[in-house]
Amino acid sequence: MSVTPADHPPLRRAVALAAEARTHGDPPFGSLLAAPDGTVLAEERNTTLTDRDITAHPELKLARWAARHLDPATAARTTLYTSCEPCPMCAAALLRSGVGRIVFALSGEQLLDIRPAGGRPPVPQDGPALTAEVRAVVEPYYR
Repeated sequence: MSVTPADHPPLRRAVALAAEARTHGDPPFGSLLAAPDGTVLAEERNTTLTDRDITAHPELKLARWAARHLDPATAARTTLYTSCEPCPMCAAALLRSGVGRIVFALSGEQLLDIRPAGGRPPVPQDGPALTAEVRAVVEPYYR
């Protein structure tokens, strides 16, 4: 499915929410979750700085909202409109929430073109280790 003219009004609202975030001193990102008929179910803006919460991305807040308030069949029919393509953290949460579609205005690649350089280096990761021990705890959950 591709972006249609019907997607433009809610996408513009997501951009307006991004502007609101910026006005409040937060990074300029905003999102809303819409029902199939276009009714706005919930909307959020970035509050990572004002809340001092590195996870306070609007997409993640809406993924949590959807998981708490919508049954899987309803969630699958929703569309998340967002000012920028979700980061990996938010994309994973949205997948788990069951949201059916994501429409974004600015791609992650486009964001990298306009965002100042100087990101954080990756956190080193080591593993796997103690595989048999952790498998004994995790595997029964999925069986």
